[in-house]
Amino acid sequence: MNQLSLQTDLGIECVAELQAALQPHLDDQMPLALAGDRVERVHAAGLQLLHAFIRDRAARGHQTTVTLASPTLAAAARQLALAVSLGVDTDTDTGETA
Repeated sequence: MNQLSLQTDLGIECVAELQAALQPHLDDQMPLALAGDRVERVHAAGLQLLHAFIRDRAARGHQTTVTLASPTLAAAARQLALAVSLGVDTDTDTGETA
């Protein structure tokens, strides 16, 4: 499994940087883990880009997971109803999706 650490700032002014980091992995057939433990700031545009990237990889048959979501990332995903699609809402005891 390949791993990519998400940047600390997923604000709208950083979406181009996020897209540039994700783009090389779009057609990569290896499973990809996006480590979100460093994320401190999030805007809707950043979450929408992550959602579209995960959706597009899934359409190609490639597995992508968000791991170690920071509290900021998880809260923002919940607020925009993207927590389940991004996989950031899990039960800490079982690892099951909430």
